[in-house]
Amino acid sequence: MLVLREDDVRAILTMPDTIAILEATFRRQGEDVARNQPRRRVVLPDGRGVLHTMSAFVPGEPGRPEADGPGLLGLKTYTTFREGVRFAVLLYSAADGAALALIEADWLGQMRTGAASGLASKYLARADVQTLGVIGTGLQARTQVVAVSAVRAFDRILVYGRDEARRATFAEEMTRETGVDASPVAGAEAAVREADVVITMTTAHDPVLRGAWLKPGAHVNAAGVNWASRREVDDETVERSAVVAVDALDQARIEAGDLILPASVGRFDWERAVELGAIVAGQAPGRPSAEAITLFKSVGVALEDVAVAGLIYARARERGLGSELAFLS
Repeated sequence: MLVLREDDVRAILTMPDTIAILEATFRRQGEDVARNQPRRRVVLPDGRGVLHTMSAFVPGEPGRPEADGPGLLGLKTYTTFREGVRFAVLLYSAADGAALALIEADWLGQMRTGAASGLASKYLARADVQTLGVIGTGLQARTQVVAVSAVRAFDRILVYGRDEARRATFAEEMTRETGVDASPVAGAEAAVREADVVITMTTAHDPVLRGAWLKPGAHVNAAGVNWASRREVDDETVERSAVVAVDALDQARIEAGDLILPASVGRFDWERAVELGAIVAGQAPGRPSAEAITLFKSVGVALEDVAVAGLIYARARERGLGSELAFLS
């Protein structure tokens, strides 16, 4: 088994490669040959922490889901405590069950979450975008901006976060990272009103994005929360969206509060939801018109983690990275 640390993962992953591996993987999801097991959580009785587990099967070869091959099985597990979050992916061969790799997966998770929004934007955002609006200034928001900027050419980025100093720092960092002028704004509405693509990446319990703010033709990536009782976008955002895409329907029905809550009051019908894989595979339409509003509700699925872990494993073998561990052989 190959053990790969955070530094190894950072040395290997680029955003274009991460988007490409997810595109191939979601196409296989649309072809119904990949398998995803929704996240399960063990919440401690006193609420001090949570254990999360999720697993998937990705066909093909490591780093090549589109190829003929036995594929990969993988498990992502992580704990969330006040003291911090700790992520790991365990990767197996689907040919014989051999353990291939144990990978520290914080950066992996940040990259795959951003890449999923980048992929959704490639298929759902207009080609003639000018303005990117961002609500949220944390670590995950950074890879969101980088990913969406990798598939669409923006003229400017508008950034809102509750902390004035943090949003100014975030804007400076995104300007350096993307080469696009990023400016902090004083409110969420100011970040959204003129945006062609909107990212929400927060830990909100209640909506930070109002559908009334969205201009015709906007695309929204709502990627910050994956609990049934919490949401970042309001009912009107969902109602106005001509396309509502999700990364996995079964998991969205469990975790996507952005959709579960409006559905509970009759303002969203689950029959409207379509998996991103179906759009990528050409089995479901993407953007229906230039004026349509589209929404990608991301909850983060193991299919993404296992596919990206396979790429990391393949590249690490090529480059001689990581350390060998005699375990589960």
